[in-house]
Amino acid sequence: MWGDNYQDTLVMKTLGVFSLRYNDISLISESRKTESQFSHLLQLLIHNLDKGVTKEELEYLLFQQREVNNSSHNLQSVIYNSKQRLRKLGLPQVDYIYQKDGIYYWNKEIPTVEDCRVFEELVRKGKAESNLAKKIAYISEATFIYRGDYLQNQNNVVLYAEEGRKYKNLFRECVNIQADFFRKNKRFPALEMLGKYAAQVSPFEEWEELIMEAYVSSGKYEEARKLYFDTSELYIQSQDALPSKTIGMLLNEMSRQIEFPERMLSEVEGELQKEIRGDEGAFEVTYPTFSGIYRSIYHIMERKNEPVYLMMCTIVNSKGTMMRDTPKLRELSQRLDEAIKSSIRRGDIVNKLGKSQYLLLLANTTLENCMKIQKRIDDKFIINRQRIKVEYSVVNIFDYKERG
Repeated sequence: MWGDNYQDTLVMKTLGVFSLRYNDISLISESRKTESQFSHLLQLLIHNLDKGVTKEELEYLLFQQREVNNSSHNLQSVIYNSKQRLRKLGLPQVDYIYQKDGIYYWNKEIPTVEDCRVFEELVRKGKAESNLAKKIAYISEATFIYRGDYLQNQNNVVLYAEEGRKYKNLFRECVNIQADFFRKNKRFPALEMLGKYAAQVSPFEEWEELIMEAYVSSGKYEEARKLYFDTSELYIQSQDALPSKTIGMLLNEMSRQIEFPERMLSEVEGELQKEIRGDEGAFEVTYPTFSGIYRSIYHIMERKNEPVYLMMCTIVNSKGTMMRDTPKLRELSQRLDEAIKSSIRRGDIVNKLGKSQYLLLLANTTLENCMKIQKRIDDKFIINRQRIKVEYSVVNIFDYKERG
């Protein structure tokens, strides 16, 4: 792992985690809270190794605009106490922090290495390298040094936030450079691994698109469907939004690529009729298919001037909030699934949007009938005096023009 092979060097990690280590001495471990004045001081001085940090910057960031009687005296106390702590931790006896022309510096007699500096240098080398193999090697090494946002627990500080945006943009470049290379060379397992790593260390950046692309290109249909389901649920619960259209388009593309053996029309008709006869209730589809049916019904019913209602059913607890994924929720979800399908007509469209949510597309009906459907679902879902219930939202899809 990066940072483990430096001897007699102060190693600082700031990307995704914060830690300070000198040989076998852990000054600040990754598991500890890192918002002390000691950690702030060393973060600033080591990160700004060459240019140093002004007295005003130190006072602002160390005291976070708190009113102090004598900021200069307090700053000197923090520096003095930090030096004492470094000595007690076993670092070589030098003047760790010194001042020159009103600027504070870290003493380079104790060498330092910082993950974000190494990351930035590898990106620079990779972008400048003309040899493609070497270029990808540099970029790949940089990618796996990035483990998350720069000092992510302190991104409310303007200076840290600005640095964080810079490193995140560089990480995006790294991922995109490698993705293009893997795509052109049809290295889909590598593209899948890259997408999974990027989604882990930089969530809600739509990196799942790379995983989906790898699955589609490799013909991994079941994995693609599961990824869409899991990603949709994650984005809905955490971001109150669906993932990008690209993911759904890739899944649709996957469906179009499936080839069936040649058969007689009578065989196909027999299979379709068998599926229809086997349906006990509504037609359940994946979200991409639901989206396609929604568009088709919209255009057909708009011409006929007939209402179509979109209903969302969400399992909520006694406080009215969505439940976490537990065996209990999975049991409730199955019960709701059965209640919905036995409460609406054959031909109505159902999509399981997440473990606790369902979408219903109800054509040729009325708002009054939607209310009756909700009552039928409740009658089958609610047992005894359970406090967990279903929350409903209903809209006429043709009202969107007025709302939008």
